[in-house]
Amino acid sequence: MARIPDQVVERLKAEISVQRLAEARGVAFKKHGSDLIGRCPFHGDKTPSLVVTPAKNLWHCLGACQAGGTVIDWVIKAEGISFRHAVELLQNDYQPLVASSGAPPAKHSTVKKLPMPIAADAEDAKLLVQVIEYYHETLLASPEALDYLKRRGIGSDEAIKTFKLGFANRTLGYRLPATTRVEGAEIRGRLQRLGVLRDTGHEHFNGSVVMPIIAPSGDITEVYGRKITEGLRPGTPNHLYLPGPHCGVWNESALADNQEIILCEALIDALTFWCAGFRNVTASYGIEGFTADHLAAFKTHGTQRVLIAYDRDEAGDRAAEKLRSQLTAAGLDCYRIQFPKGMDANEYALKVTPAAKSLGLVIRKAQWLGKGEAPTRAIPPAAVQTAPVVAEEAAKEEIPAPAQIAPTIAAAPLTIPPMTDAVLPASPMPSPATEIEAQVRDEEIVMVLGDRRYRIRGLAKNLAFDVLMKVNVLIDRGEAFHVDTLDLYSVRARSGFMTQAARELNVTEDVIRHDLGRVLRKLEELQEKQIEKMSLGSRNKLEELECWNARRARKPCAVAAARVL
Repeated sequence: MARIPDQVVERLKAEISVQRLAEARGVAFKKHGSDLIGRCPFHGDKTPSLVVTPAKNLWHCLGACQAGGTVIDWVIKAEGISFRHAVELLQNDYQPLVASSGAPPAKHSTVKKLPMPIAADAEDAKLLVQVIEYYHETLLASPEALDYLKRRGIGSDEAIKTFKLGFANRTLGYRLPATTRVEGAEIRGRLQRLGVLRDTGHEHFNGSVVMPIIAPSGDITEVYGRKITEGLRPGTPNHLYLPGPHCGVWNESALADNQEIILCEALIDALTFWCAGFRNVTASYGIEGFTADHLAAFKTHGTQRVLIAYDRDEAGDRAAEKLRSQLTAAGLDCYRIQFPKGMDANEYALKVTPAAKSLGLVIRKAQWLGKGEAPTRAIPPAAVQTAPVVAEEAAKEEIPAPAQIAPTIAAAPLTIPPMTDAVLPASPMPSPATEIEAQVRDEEIVMVLGDRRYRIRGLAKNLAFDVLMKVNVLIDRGEAFHVDTLDLYSVRARSGFMTQAARELNVTEDVIRHDLGRVLRKLEELQEKQIEKMSLGSRNKLEELECWNARRARKPCAVAAARVL
């Protein structure tokens, strides 16, 4: 369902007379200067309090309801419907009521209900599927709901379509027959039994982004709703499910394709992994929401390893330990994905970008929870595209094995090659298998490739994966040197650097191209360690704060006790 164009909305506001809509509801107006006044039909108005300004085509009630606005606001208030519904009605039923028509409308309600989005004769399973389809269409037409998903990093078109994400905004109830009609009472009663409507008649998931659990058969086994409005009344739950026990497994098809499964605490966390490219993921229904359906699905599909990605808080740690016992007893290998203290998957992915690389890091570092030595685990490659320069050079240079390019970080004095004549013969192409040593002192990194020495500064400022690699690079060969500040992920910047450096050092551009490819890979390794260290530092600071608060309250520090144990 496409978004209503702004020009359509503005045309309706200008062309359809709010005065005539009010008169159609029986409002009698009297002149009051340039305005019109009459009794407001939206409350018991004994004295005229409704003011209409024909010149601006606006209305406002000065009495009890204090409502007002444009012609669209009038229809929303009069009929209790959504913005889109009001626009659709104005485009159709209200079209003859333009200001230039001159003929007053008949005094009867000009609003007709839009067709029901569900079939009254559908069986319950099909009825719930139709409700989810309607919520899905509502989401696609809701800028506020789409913006919420985007801010949470889970708003990809692919995810929305694949998992039928939706939005409940009360419009479903408005499009059902009235409860006073037999058809309306029957369909509303059925929706109440399914849990879509409450006993009061209100939509259960109103104001929530809706995430259904879809079985392989296509049936809806469970629905999760997340409120997206801030400042709700105290006690209003942000997380909702259908009444009754949880049923089904989200993204069950992933279990059939993978022996290693990431298990999150919440659906939003699972969607975070999925949108980052890690499709072997599912979710519990909260910390106590791992069900018999989950375990049965693991057994049915031959799951061997489970990576528990619960929140890194006290409740999440307790739940993970309880879950570990249950899974290991069932013969599954268990690992714990360690986010910084106090974080969940979604928060971590939003803070350390891009999510594909930061989540790949914690997956690779998952902690073994079993007894004895961890079994050999084949870790799939991170679901992130290769860095630009690596992809460009891949066809020209064999990438060294991880053991060969492991960085050597030391604070020892740097070893600088001796100076030679200013004019040197063309440098030979380096061997791909040559080990690269990186020496780090303060914030300066030095790498030696053949007879060329690279000094890099500024890596510490690059705290997001694959976004920028802007550093200061000095390369020298004997007495010749070239220095520049550039983004190593920029093809244009690298090209300019290669041309100038080759000219200054009297080597071919291919030599500098190969050098930069190897230097960049080394810098990415150091960057990953740097970000991992930063996350660990944040966790330690939080733990120190917990101990400080405990001492202040004259209580034993649980964190310190855990370290001792």
